[in-house]
Amino acid sequence: MEFAIVDIETTGGAPKYGGITEIAVLIHDGESIIREYQTLLNPEQAIPTYITGLTGIDNFMVMHKPTFEAIQDELWELLNDRVFVAHNVSFDYGFLREAFLKVGKELKTPKLCTVKLSRKVYPGMKSYSLGRLCESQKIEIEARHRAMGDARATAILFDRMIKSDYQIINQSLKKNTGEAFLPPNFPHSKFKEIPTACGVYYMLDERGKVIYVGKAINIKERFKNHFSGQLLPNLKQKLKTEVFDLKWELTGSELMALLFEALEIKRLWPKYNSALKMPKRLFGLFHYEDNSGYGRFQVSKITKFFKPIESFFSMEEANAFLKTGIKTYGLCPKLSGLRKVNCAPEEDMSCNGACHFTEKPKEYNQRVAEFMEKIKESQKELLISLDGRNPNENAYCMFESGMLSKFSFLEKDQLTDDIPSQLDFVAQVPETYYILRQYIHQINPAQIQVLETN
Repeated sequence: MEFAIVDIETTGGAPKYGGITEIAVLIHDGESIIREYQTLLNPEQAIPTYITGLTGIDNFMVMHKPTFEAIQDELWELLNDRVFVAHNVSFDYGFLREAFLKVGKELKTPKLCTVKLSRKVYPGMKSYSLGRLCESQKIEIEARHRAMGDARATAILFDRMIKSDYQIINQSLKKNTGEAFLPPNFPHSKFKEIPTACGVYYMLDERGKVIYVGKAINIKERFKNHFSGQLLPNLKQKLKTEVFDLKWELTGSELMALLFEALEIKRLWPKYNSALKMPKRLFGLFHYEDNSGYGRFQVSKITKFFKPIESFFSMEEANAFLKTGIKTYGLCPKLSGLRKVNCAPEEDMSCNGACHFTEKPKEYNQRVAEFMEKIKESQKELLISLDGRNPNENAYCMFESGMLSKFSFLEKDQLTDDIPSQLDFVAQVPETYYILRQYIHQINPAQIQVLETN
């Protein structure tokens, strides 16, 4: 990590209206100063006499000096991708950020204030002005209120503070950039690299072993929420202690992220992905005919003795699916197991009287068969096209018996007539079946190709 220790002199006023008359930058590599830069600048406005009295810089001195625009590239190279350090950093940073904005650049670097740092390293002082601090630390300021003089003094002060307690730098950087939530062993620089795109992420411990796999529409935001929110405090504390690194794979879409996450958890078995690793208590939709010849449905837990026509993660999901079928195909809620008593015509508009025997089994069972055929169609072999990781790419997923069996990211200009042959096989994971069920209705029909029936 390198630091740009900065001091500027200005014409006064607010950054939006004031001008910079002098700038000094010292590059510190964490051990010592490795580079220096200094110049007077033409602020392109008059310097007030009281500023001249303070700094000694007058209009004549800067008349033929370069403007900020003339040095912008050199200065940008010095400041960009380094930690910006100054005494009362908001003043110096504010002026420089505004100056860069006027030439079409946006300065976005982490900041450290030596005033705030010194309050932690040297508590109890009456004043934390640069002059008083340097006096207390016996640091000589060669030219007070000139950019290089103040910058050198700030650099000496900064050097002493970080060598007495370097950890204070990481703590201050996290706090100043709103990243105090980060795990103590997780590098600030790594957090800056995390993408805001959709994908799957892997948390690694100090040995590089994956301890947690997750998916997110915005990986960076999701990673942040692991440690800044109030959910699952026990898990948050464990992860915060053990996470040293993060890796990720972009997926292009949330559905692809969910599918890939399920595959990776089953492949890696991370110790903190207990939810997906634990066996599911699945529920099924079962069909049978009663003694009167009416087709009936019932939701219950799946056992090894009976095969359901459809499976679900929860009773609630199964009942919601069944209610949609009842409404769509005009089925009887009583015969579908959602009512214990016969239907009342004014309450159950979908029922045509089957529970009262006013509708014959043959007529009723035709609609039952339509509902079951629709369920069967959803279990056909499918090829689904999804958004890729970039505009020139698509993700293709092949499902057999409802489970993901193949997938690949393919460049659009490399597609053949036989896309399934271009896909890579994956181990079939039951969770992908339920993920598809959840998302199938959100996918444009034009993205779904039926390959063959079961």
